[in-house]
Amino acid sequence: MASNMLSVVDFLQKSTTTPVIDVRSPGEYAHAHLPGAINVSLFSNDERAQVGTCYKQIGRDAAVLLGLELVGPKLANFVKTARAIAPAGIILIHCWRGGMRSGSMAWLLETAGFQTHTLVGGYKAYRNHVLAAFEQPHQLRILGGKTGSGKTDILRELSVLGQQVLDLEDLANHKGSSYGAIGQLAQPSSEQFENIIYQHWQHLDPTRPIWVEDESRSIGTCTISQAIWTQMRAAPVAFIDLPKHVRVARLVKEYACFDHELLLQATNRIKNRLGGQHYQAAIEALENRDYAQVADLTLTYYDKAYLHGLSKRNDQTIHNLQIEEDNPTQTAQKLIAWLHETSL
Repeated sequence: MASNMLSVVDFLQKSTTTPVIDVRSPGEYAHAHLPGAINVSLFSNDERAQVGTCYKQIGRDAAVLLGLELVGPKLANFVKTARAIAPAGIILIHCWRGGMRSGSMAWLLETAGFQTHTLVGGYKAYRNHVLAAFEQPHQLRILGGKTGSGKTDILRELSVLGQQVLDLEDLANHKGSSYGAIGQLAQPSSEQFENIIYQHWQHLDPTRPIWVEDESRSIGTCTISQAIWTQMRAAPVAFIDLPKHVRVARLVKEYACFDHELLLQATNRIKNRLGGQHYQAAIEALENRDYAQVADLTLTYYDKAYLHGLSKRNDQTIHNLQIEEDNPTQTAQKLIAWLHETSL
């Protein structure tokens, strides 16, 4: 059977019903990959380096021969693995640039009776497609609010009420502050973060409002792409102004259950930002398990930092919403009412 070469759009469409294998090295795959793709590496990391060195120092023919010597003993296992991944006998394959690695795997699997489809331009073409998609204008609406305002829960309620939501912190596995990694899974690379965002971005209706939480450009170790960040900074902001004591209570509920050492490490990371006096007081409160005092002290820094970022926006794009109660459902309803008012 002949391999069909598909464009990025067609490849992604077919991937919704057909298994995808990524034949790049484990290191390439671990850095970033198409979400849902399974790594079936033609070469190990060391083998890929050997072939690359051979290509540069001796030439293409020698590199191809070396590649064949390295891959030869693995051929049967590749077929067995592919049958386990795609029992229906139809499989999508890609490498970095849609060249020899995906072509070689396609040839092997076709010989074994598979129907294969390869990605024109490979993973590189997919990445260009992702970044270009982020350039397309969307009607973002920013959910603002100081730390502890419950913005994540409000986003969930907005989604329940039928609003479009892009929860960047959820996709980054991080809540944004020094304490934000506690209780979360390991973060993806920034490139993989973009790939994950695209999974959601491609399904959003750009003609309808999309709620996004107000963020720094960096969420933990993940960086928001410049194109999306530019749209976020220009979008209207609904600023949830919740009293400090209410936010303190929420933070205690969210974080007091975690290991004391993790809270200590997170507090140490903002030592310089808190300042000597506030830092010492926070450490003492933490040792005394006075989590409300810890939250109150750290909010002194976080509130100041958040308001500084907010001050860089156009005042005319900011709507202040005074909220007295920590009730995400009611707050979401008020936000939708504001949205309807501003769209009239």
